[in-house]
Amino acid sequence: MQTVALIDYGSGNLRSAERALNEAARRSGVQTRVVVTDRPEVVREADRVVLPGVGAFAASMEGLQARPGLAEEMEETVRGRGAPFLGVCVGMQLLATRGLEFGEHAGLNWIPGEVRRLEPADPGLSVPHMGWNTVEGGEHPLLEPGASMYFANSYAFHPDDAETVTATSDHGGRFTAAVARGNIAGVQFHPEKSQAAGLELLARFLAWRP
Repeated sequence: MQTVALIDYGSGNLRSAERALNEAARRSGVQTRVVVTDRPEVVREADRVVLPGVGAFAASMEGLQARPGLAEEMEETVRGRGAPFLGVCVGMQLLATRGLEFGEHAGLNWIPGEVRRLEPADPGLSVPHMGWNTVEGGEHPLLEPGASMYFANSYAFHPDDAETVTATSDHGGRFTAAVARGNIAGVQFHPEKSQAAGLELLARFLAWRP
């Protein structure tokens, strides 16, 4: 049985993510134990790591760094050992070099780039962007192009390397919906709120062998 470390760093939506991962495992038949944790030693022993997130970039990064040794162990487990990683919403944005929400703040820098506020070309479109939207383009084992996913974001990730963008969506202009590099993947939308399509993505992550 594999273990998934679901990182608890004070961000919202943690329990919804836990329930969705367990349901995806049940439906797919992948034997999985989901452990909600902020303990580095638990992350060290995990087969996979998920970083969920709801909230502001700076506060989320501060919450992660406030857990002694947690960010460092995530780095060793994911980038050092190669454990598959999924970042969700702000958990994806933290992969960036920096976030420009309420000032400039350093991110994990696992996928170089920056997180900037959405600026729809149509002034009639609201920010935050909330609701269902189509995920388009890109080929990646976790994604189903054309699937409709649930978004709730005011900011978007702009990677330096366009090849790390595996999917986009549209809200008065294209923005990054998913990124990936090697064993690291991130999605701007919320699989745990995206019903069957979201559970399918999580099931693919549980079986992913990058």
